[in-house]
Amino acid sequence: MARAKNTLGLDIGSSSIKVVQLKETKKGKHLVKLVEVQLPADTIVDGALMNSSTIVDAIVEVVRTNKIKNKDVAISISGHSVIIKKLNLPAQSEQELDESIMWEAEDVIPFDIKDVQISAQILSPTSSTRGRMDVLLVAAKKELVNDYTALVNEAGLNPVIVDVATFALSNAFEANYDLPLDSTIGLINIGASIINLSIISNGSPSFTRDISFGGKNITQEIQRQMNVSYDEAEKLKLGGYKEHLKEKIESIIKSVSENLAGEIQRSLDFYTHSASEGSSISKIYLSGGTAKIPYLPEIMQNRLGYQVNVLDPFLKIHFNEKDFSPEYIKANAPVFAVAIGLGLRNTKEE
Repeated sequence: MARAKNTLGLDIGSSSIKVVQLKETKKGKHLVKLVEVQLPADTIVDGALMNSSTIVDAIVEVVRTNKIKNKDVAISISGHSVIIKKLNLPAQSEQELDESIMWEAEDVIPFDIKDVQISAQILSPTSSTRGRMDVLLVAAKKELVNDYTALVNEAGLNPVIVDVATFALSNAFEANYDLPLDSTIGLINIGASIINLSIISNGSPSFTRDISFGGKNITQEIQRQMNVSYDEAEKLKLGGYKEHLKEKIESIIKSVSENLAGEIQRSLDFYTHSASEGSSISKIYLSGGTAKIPYLPEIMQNRLGYQVNVLDPFLKIHFNEKDFSPEYIKANAPVFAVAIGLGLRNTKEE
């Protein structure tokens, strides 16, 4: 008999690599491995790999030093080479959809259809009315998928799942929170250079968008105004400053954070103007490394007009306090949201 085995969640971000290994126990999901390793600036730009060898070396070192034996990994992709569309199509079987989806995709995908990999999933088929159904279409450039899978293979691992960052984020949320089936929530993962935005309405994805903005913009502005190195600016951003610099650093962070919130607001406004009545957002959850900035949730809440919380992807995941520091996990929880979502995926093991 085949049994399910969790994949190794490998989140290859533009500023760091996050690795999560989980296992199923009688008490629920248990944390086995948790690692973050920093990457040099501009190693990844808008999801594109600028320095593959550096990433490969980092993954190899993580696997070696942490004695990771699970070689089956789930990775995620994002950025402008990934397109997600919600389509309303005539009601049909999954087999019929598989045969027709390429034709449907040609009308909505801004790339040559030969250059992309296509995946589609029927959403709530039992609720289809008047002979129609909603379908979630995902298209990713083959070049991007191949670059990431080749990189993982070169590191000696087996990429069994290539997910989309927004879906991994939703997976982490659903595993830790009660998914509201009668309301709409926003999940916003703010990384170093990309914001992954996902709106979940009535229990299913309703709107997704990747925005080219992130924590790196704050770091670069601190670097410019304070005349320091990028690494020093990153430390200042995360609170590593003396008291006399506090007012200046916080002023810079708040100013750029307002711009960041403005970018998100434009996407949320687009959603609310196009969404059906009754789909107004009730709450937003932040994740990603930038969510560690203490006053960012307050800035976002004031600017967006929604209740904003920081997502805790470890809320229902058990861990041994002898192996993992509760203080570290609490301080860095939002950083691992996508990695947790990937680590929750599973494969079949004989």
